Amino acid sequence: MQSKWRLSHVQGYLGLGLVAEAAAEFAHLSPTERDTTPALALRVAICQEQQNWPALRDASIELVRRVPEDAGGWVTWAYAVRRSESILAAEEVLRIAETKHPAEPTIQFNLGCYACLLGDLAEARRRVDHAIALDKNFRSLAGTDPDLAPLRDAGWPDKQSTPAG
Repeated sequence: MQSKWRLSHVQGYLGLGLVAEAAAEFAHLSPTERDTTPALALRVAICQEQQNWPALRDASIELVRRVPEDAGGWVTWAYAVRRSESILAAEEVLRIAETKHPAEPTIQFNLGCYACLLGDLAEARRRVDHAIALDKNFRSLAGTDPDLAPLRDAGWPDKQSTPAG
């Protein structure tokens, strides 16, 4: 019961934006309690809020190992790898994720961002258009995401590039 109580407090602190308090509460968990999947998910959230990219990468790898069917874990892993290693390494993570989650728009969108940053505007256009076809909400994000500025500067979107909607 103590573990559930502490985990709910960690989650509550995170919900309030009190990251230091969440981390402190998390630290009170026993090693066995910290090793549960729900606790691992909270550790991922804490690391992301702290912008601790190496720790986020490691925790995300473990989360994906435990719950590979959750596309969000893959996206978080790639996000951490991008910041702690390189765009190319993050792209590798998402290419593997894509084989397991081919219809996940966030994976397609992020692969489009990476392609754009790496100078492959045709691939970026294809990926972003695919993400928008999967989820129309990505259209507005594509219009503001700084990673896609080179794509927008090259004239995207045009009438042929994005689905109507």
